[in-house]
Amino acid sequence: MAWLWIIVAVVVIALIAIAVISQSRRTRTEHLRRTFGDEYDRVAVDDDGRRDREGEAELRRRQQRRAHLDIHPLPADKQHRYMTQWHEIQAAFVDTPDRSVAFAETLVNQVMQERGYPVRDDFENQAELISVDHPQLLTNYREARRIYERSQRDAADTEELRNSLVYYRSLFNELLTA
Repeated sequence: MAWLWIIVAVVVIALIAIAVISQSRRTRTEHLRRTFGDEYDRVAVDDDGRRDREGEAELRRRQQRRAHLDIHPLPADKQHRYMTQWHEIQAAFVDTPDRSVAFAETLVNQVMQERGYPVRDDFENQAELISVDHPQLLTNYREARRIYERSQRDAADTEELRNSLVYYRSLFNELLTA
């Protein structure tokens, strides 16, 4: 009879452990989904719409890399200076849309670097770090960059360039005031 109680106790403990682990995974998944928004679906959901553990691990690695950075707000005088530069970029768009987009790319990178983000030639690394703090803007940032690259090959039309500038502006504004 004692063995029966021991077996029942072990089974109950195992079921409780499974429930706790399962709840912990659901909580972690929901946290990542809330934090990363659409980027969660892009990285951590497989083609069948199921959760991808490797994708979730990648998002957690991004958070860890971001945690080691010293991201800080810009002082008011620098915000003002960058905003003035942005207005000049927008004003120049009418005459030289491709150059304006190139200047917007450069200015966004300057602001990112000034805030403490590492800015390298590796765009995807930059995008991954931005995804931790500004996930709602990441799709726009990727699209702005894609259009910028097309413009460097003279393959982007004026409407695409306008969209790129709008996308850069949304990230620029967020970086400037965050």
